[in-house]
Amino acid sequence: MASSSHKLFILLFTILFSLTLPLNTNTSITTSLNPNKLTSLKSLCKTTPYPKLCFNSLKLSISININPNIITYLLHSLQLAISETTKLSNLFHDVGTSNIVEKQRGSIQDCKELHQSTLTSLKRSLSGIRSSNKRNIADARIYLSAALTNKNTCLDGLDSASGTYKPILVDSIINTYKHGIMMKIDSTVITGNRSVVDGWTTFRSATLAVSGDGFLARDIAIENRAGPEKHQAVALRVNADLTAFYKCAIYGYQDTLYVHSFRQFYRECDIYGTIDFIFGNAAVVLQECDIVSRMPLPGQFTVITAQSRDNPDEDTGISIQNCSIIATDELYSNSSKVKSYLGRPWRVFSRTVLIESYIDDFIDQKGWTKWSNDQGLDTLFYGEYENYGPGSKIDNRVEWVGYHLMDYNDAYNFSVSEFIIGDQWLESTSVPYDDGI
Repeated sequence: MASSSHKLFILLFTILFSLTLPLNTNTSITTSLNPNKLTSLKSLCKTTPYPKLCFNSLKLSISININPNIITYLLHSLQLAISETTKLSNLFHDVGTSNIVEKQRGSIQDCKELHQSTLTSLKRSLSGIRSSNKRNIADARIYLSAALTNKNTCLDGLDSASGTYKPILVDSIINTYKHGIMMKIDSTVITGNRSVVDGWTTFRSATLAVSGDGFLARDIAIENRAGPEKHQAVALRVNADLTAFYKCAIYGYQDTLYVHSFRQFYRECDIYGTIDFIFGNAAVVLQECDIVSRMPLPGQFTVITAQSRDNPDEDTGISIQNCSIIATDELYSNSSKVKSYLGRPWRVFSRTVLIESYIDDFIDQKGWTKWSNDQGLDTLFYGEYENYGPGSKIDNRVEWVGYHLMDYNDAYNFSVSEFIIGDQWLESTSVPYDDGI
């Protein structure tokens, strides 16, 4: 059963989605304290995934005579979500260190960090909605998406741990739930070797982790040297808003680049890996990058993306534009034996698009592959537009409901200006970008 906190986040998304229509904060759903207000509220809540929770959460705004326009409902929902999430603080404080295994210790630390990020995201959403302009509404949607992603990351880590506190933490989370840095050092290589096999969580295995909004990096290399036999081993993890990487190299094997959350941009970067090596739930655009698949372990396949969008109203996804999808010489020479794919759906609303990119013929003709069973095949969004190269032929692509051959208008929705509002912040970074398609 979904949690009340998780449902509240989804409720917030649904109401926010309605705000993508022309915004008029003076338009009330109803204007008088009579039964029609309850009827109007029920009508609004019918459009959400959890109508009963929506109604029970928001009827207070009627009973205390709050002006019941859609903005007010949203603000009240945010305040409820903040209240529920704050309850976790004491739980994390009470969990000691004497009776937990080492791997669980890392999972708990992840959850503490992510919990604080979630509170910040919810409060920023509240502030943004109160200002009621289009840019701040878009920001609020991204902050809420980050809150949902934080919850999922925490639970993923706990799921892989064990010990006394795991049931307590999982049940409680389910039931509640360095700004502006510029890094530019020519020829600098940042290395590490943390991995899941060696006891780190995926989240904490990163060689470089970025959590400060407005982070910029150029001309650096980041590498996780754990190797393919150590499974998940992140080189770069980014859970910060309005971040940009220019002419950087990111090396790893499984789970190389963790585009965790918020809005991110990568330009002319080299990204190497084997399995799910660009993954996460950010709204991210990669432009003019070389995306290089490496030789995996015997019996494995390679797959580039594993996007983890968990809700259809999230403004997140991976947009790969004017990039080159290529392989190392070793993988290319073994491509008849090793299957390689563009992506697979980590979660059911996974969203990834390839636009005007070169695809070499080591990529399997199907293009995409399943995660497990038929998870997300009808609800994901995988799109291709005007790609070229021997691996770009679409004749034998997957025939899933969620796979799309996009037209110009579809593709434009994933451009820098539309998808990450890059025209409003990238200019000040001096990082070049191509707007539009």
